[in-house]
Amino acid sequence: MTPDTLPKSPYPPVLVVDDHPDVRLALCMLLRNEGLEALEAGSPEAACDVAMRQALSCAVVDLNYSADTTSGHEGMALVTRLRGLVPDVPLVVMTAWGNVNLAVEAMRRGAADFVEKPWNRGRLLNILWSQVHLHQAREENRRLRAETALNREGSAAYCATESSAMRRVMELVERIAVSESHVLVLGENGTGKSMLARDIHARSPRAASALIRVDMGSLSEARFADDMFGEESGARPGRFELAHHGSLVLEEVSTIPPLQQVTLLRVLEEGELERSGSGQTRRVDVRVISTTNADLESIARAGRFRLDLLYRLNAMQVRLPALRERPEDIVPLARHFLLRECRRLGRDAARFAPSAERALRAYAWPGNIRELEHAVERAVLITPTAEIDVNALAMHQQDDAPLVLDCLTLTDAEQLLIRHALDRNGNNLQRAADALGISRQALYRRLDKQRSRYPDEAIE
Repeated sequence: MTPDTLPKSPYPPVLVVDDHPDVRLALCMLLRNEGLEALEAGSPEAACDVAMRQALSCAVVDLNYSADTTSGHEGMALVTRLRGLVPDVPLVVMTAWGNVNLAVEAMRRGAADFVEKPWNRGRLLNILWSQVHLHQAREENRRLRAETALNREGSAAYCATESSAMRRVMELVERIAVSESHVLVLGENGTGKSMLARDIHARSPRAASALIRVDMGSLSEARFADDMFGEESGARPGRFELAHHGSLVLEEVSTIPPLQQVTLLRVLEEGELERSGSGQTRRVDVRVISTTNADLESIARAGRFRLDLLYRLNAMQVRLPALRERPEDIVPLARHFLLRECRRLGRDAARFAPSAERALRAYAWPGNIRELEHAVERAVLITPTAEIDVNALAMHQQDDAPLVLDCLTLTDAEQLLIRHALDRNGNNLQRAADALGISRQALYRRLDKQRSRYPDEAIE
């Protein structure tokens, strides 16, 4: 596979800073072979220029440059400058063997770790992968905290509520969040389970640590152990290690393969795991928040889900009501989505016609909050006036009815097509990708791009 045909890394690039071209070339080749993008800088000035222009997941920084090849003063100054320019990007410093005092000083100034030259390949990859994954987790937490701040001002979808059913749910969440028990969140598709899981984490004592989410339905059985528990040969931590001291959200938990339920149960019971290919036991401290739209008790009685695993996951339980069970919330939620879409598009505030609000209340909403959100978004896109009428909501539209795209931008049309494909295929990424005629990886990339534009829209 040539560099041009390598799959695009899901992570921002790693910056390699060294004034020796051969060192930069060797490091960049090593990173690219690991599936990471790499950028080069041959001087402190070039490194700062790249850092100001490009999002990074990590930077590998040499401490000695041509102006002063032994003292490390240039490297120390660069560490300080980068900490000021990109404080969230982890820095890994490189220093000659035996000069550990320089590395200790660099870490005092904010470096995350260090490697000695000539480097040990395994140690270097282990450090870099750990920092890349930790940076990803911190970015997720940053988005989570921003969303939570909005949530507590009443702008989160499931908090825009007037119903007694949802008030009871939120009172229960307040009590559950402060405990250390695992939580099972139940509810139909589109009710907001992922959003609720994030809120539980944000209200918990673990809020300052990582929140890691994994769609269990998207994991292949062959890769399950590597993805969840790590892989020693690639020095890659798994999802449990990344969530150490934080929370791990297992979405679509009912889809865990039976043979893998045993290994998951052991980690939950003992707080220990082993990476694939390693005999070393690692301790992990993780709170698990599981979500599902399935009847896990019935599945367990049928022998397809271990009862002992269910008991572990179900220490605390929250059930999110369907939208038809909380009709008082339909119009407030719709108005919330309407205001958000108008702000996103830079439009003056719009309103629903009285007939539209009556139709909103009368409709059954089988797709729950997600369907309501998409209906309002579509209505705003296709309505140029300040009043949204009942026809723009298109609640009568059947699954096989054509989508109205002729008045949308290319970006908005793509977003609408992807959401429609997900709705029609029960939020199954592979089936949605097949329906759209693209690979699942391509769909992931498009979803990541949309999440970066609209980070508060994740509803399960």
